[in-house]
Amino acid sequence: MTEYLTETVFTWGATPLKFGAGAVDEIGWDLAQLGARRVLIVTDPGVAATGVPQRVADAAKAGGLTVEVYDRAHVEPTDASITEAVEFARQSEWDGFVGVGGGSAIDTAKAVNLLTTYPADLFDYVNKPLGESRAPAGPLKPLVAVPTTAGTGSETTPVCVMDFLGLKVKSGISHPRLRPSMAVIDPLLTLSMPPEVTAASGMDVLCHALESYTAKPYTSFPRHSPETRVAYNGSNPISDAWTEQALRLLARSFRKAVLDGGDLQARTDMMLAATFAGMGFGNAGVHIPHACAYPIAGRVREYRPANYPQDEALVPHGESVSLTAPAAFRFTFPTDPDKHLHAAAILDPRAPRQAEAREQLPFVLSSLMRDIGIPNGIGGVGYTDSDIPALVEGTMQQQRLLAVAPRAVSEDDIAAVLADSVENW
Repeated sequence: MTEYLTETVFTWGATPLKFGAGAVDEIGWDLAQLGARRVLIVTDPGVAATGVPQRVADAAKAGGLTVEVYDRAHVEPTDASITEAVEFARQSEWDGFVGVGGGSAIDTAKAVNLLTTYPADLFDYVNKPLGESRAPAGPLKPLVAVPTTAGTGSETTPVCVMDFLGLKVKSGISHPRLRPSMAVIDPLLTLSMPPEVTAASGMDVLCHALESYTAKPYTSFPRHSPETRVAYNGSNPISDAWTEQALRLLARSFRKAVLDGGDLQARTDMMLAATFAGMGFGNAGVHIPHACAYPIAGRVREYRPANYPQDEALVPHGESVSLTAPAAFRFTFPTDPDKHLHAAAILDPRAPRQAEAREQLPFVLSSLMRDIGIPNGIGGVGYTDSDIPALVEGTMQQQRLLAVAPRAVSEDDIAAVLADSVENW
């Protein structure tokens, strides 16, 4: 048997999906095909108020299933909200789950599925260094994801993310068995998304695409055994293909979707982009912007964005990811200039050429963010230079993500990225 020092194999998995206007009305049939008879729908209060989860429940009941709705998932899940959802689910027996909403609801459903199927302490499953990164003991129960935002791509990924309140940082659980059994993607469910939510969730799609596209190549990692090969492989040819298509859709429709939420073609493009980017990063991984985003969200003090819950300070995930993206891609540019320039050209082929090549992608990103109303850097959500040491500490805890960065990342590097991100323009 040939001995290899570096990786020559990558894995690529994706969730089977049903896509199109009206797809959600067929979910009863879909759940029955997965063998589900008694299902728990997991959603959050805001999505529940739209009536979409009840529509899903009615469609499932029409297929002969017994259905209950849990509508207390937390927007930007926390360890406390995950624990509450799991405790509710443990009161009954379920043979299937449905996550209805953005990534918050879908990620909560993933955690509920895991922790009710194989009960354990939450930290047993959480990624190192915060937790033990324990793998599920076996397959999970069927989980159907019904996204109502074009953003997280959680419907196609093997990860769930949460905020650890006591630690003031985000982390998550990552394993291929967390990937939903099926995604039912209906663009009609996104027509009522406010522009602020459209912008924030769309930036999550964009960062998924760019981070996976620029990730450390899979061939650069030490050789894995079949048992140790991880969900995030690094950039690879299949993920790159999906990512480039996501960038084309974003270039065509992102600004349109924010400006006119009733534009069904733009909404359809954004949902496709979210799915394609999810297929990319769900296998290749994400790196510096996502790693920085977790403490940016976890340590927020006063910021309350429009059209999000106002009862507590909150940086929406897509916003928190985007705030360091221009500086992060300025930092990663030397690892593959051609990819960075190609991504910029796809996103905005008419953008003026910058004097320094490494500024092209940051310029394109900053122009888009300004157009759609994203805050101007971490200063726009309340951080100053004095907060950088604490943000560096939280970022360096995200070693699962930083390992995918195309350059080795030190504390000084992250401090420089954050300092460069206090204002982006």
